[in-house]
Amino acid sequence: MGEVKGKLSRTHMRINSQLSYFVLNSGSSSSRTSLRRGFSSDAGLPPHQEIGMPSLSPTMSEGNIARWLKKEGDKVSPGDVLCEVETDKATVEMECMEEGFLAKIIHGDGAKEIQVGEVIAITVEDEDDIAKFKDYKPSEPGHSKEAKVSSTPTPPTPPKKEATEPATSAESKKSKVDDASQSGSRIFASPLARKLAEDHNVPLSKIKGTGPDGSIVKADIEDYLASSGKGVSAPTSKPKDKAAEAGINYTDLPLSQIRKVTASRLLLSKQTIPHYYLTVDTCVDKLMELRSQLNSLQEASGGKRISVNDLVIKAAALALRKVPQCNSSWTDDYIRQHHNVNINVAVQTEHGLFVPVVRDADKKGLSKIADEVKSLAQKAKENSLKPQDYEGGTFTVSNLGGPFGIKQFCAIINPPQSGILAVGSAEKRVVPSAGPDQYEFASYMSVTLSCDHRVIDGAIGAEWLKAFKGYIENPESMLL
Repeated sequence: MGEVKGKLSRTHMRINSQLSYFVLNSGSSSSRTSLRRGFSSDAGLPPHQEIGMPSLSPTMSEGNIARWLKKEGDKVSPGDVLCEVETDKATVEMECMEEGFLAKIIHGDGAKEIQVGEVIAITVEDEDDIAKFKDYKPSEPGHSKEAKVSSTPTPPTPPKKEATEPATSAESKKSKVDDASQSGSRIFASPLARKLAEDHNVPLSKIKGTGPDGSIVKADIEDYLASSGKGVSAPTSKPKDKAAEAGINYTDLPLSQIRKVTASRLLLSKQTIPHYYLTVDTCVDKLMELRSQLNSLQEASGGKRISVNDLVIKAAALALRKVPQCNSSWTDDYIRQHHNVNINVAVQTEHGLFVPVVRDADKKGLSKIADEVKSLAQKAKENSLKPQDYEGGTFTVSNLGGPFGIKQFCAIINPPQSGILAVGSAEKRVVPSAGPDQYEFASYMSVTLSCDHRVIDGAIGAEWLKAFKGYIENPESMLL
């Protein structure tokens, strides 16, 4: 028994326990991450915890450290905010769940493209152990596995077969062969690292990964190129040189996480979803009159003013309840029809495009919807939305009419939803009146419904627009 304890004390062990080490600042949802607890090793390190970059949203694969709110040496207690992480959706505060001391920050303020699971900090239980991690570097997960493989007898290697292919094809396949064989297993590397290695003809088998579970990341390729004297010359340098030679002035703007995800999701939507578009004009005179009456009541009671967009959200939600086929999502095996009507509202900010969600909009009053939309829009502008503020939507409303005066446009569907409503501006038109040769002015607003044809047939989309128009042109029915 004593021999077993001795072995444990000399071996650096990791326990990959799925602990909810961090929680979001709202306190209502948690982000699950792998917390690795290390025991005493041959290097003399005391017990410590390696804190990995958590996955804070379903689509998150990497994140950025916006800033640390704790510094090395600080004591941390449950509920303390450690740092702010920029995810693919928003900037999220991470709270500590265990008591200890922050011994080492691996990735400091402004660190970018940190893979989920990659170690970002070290905590210890005893304050006296902080100094021992001054020069600490995260150990590589694949090290112990390699040691085990080397300690076991290796079977004799089979005789090599003579190459019968031409030299040109052998060179082109060299990197593929190297990639497929490293200790007899597949090499894991990020797409960016693979692309960089391919551009510089670097066999991945020669690279020792420092990413999660020994995977190869971009920095590993760059270090290899620097050590071999090749340097990193991005393939995009030639177009830049040509632009410079032509006397074109330009500025390369770095991509934020939200911009990257917005680009990839919208590209995926246009490439995989068969869009079609239906446009209808709605008379909004009665809607504007009702809004004016409601705002008079709101001002008298100290409530917030109701916007045209709030009325549009309510009308869209009620139309979805009336035509539930449009409140659905496509999967390869079935169409999922949602029982809750959760409306995402597009909000443009200096940080990018956000789509916070108003849950159960069909069941909420206009005053409640107005309060929630204003609160969510403010959070979006402050870049402080939480996952529960934007996840779980079933339909989206995008309004470029009120803020920008856009008459009509077609919006891109927000997957996995099957519909999005594009709202244009209202304009006065001359329309026929009751009597012959009589005319009057009326305000009309154009709206365009983008549909996923896999889920919503043309007649169903038209039925939804008819229901929506009915609520807009007879707004009192929304109050029943």
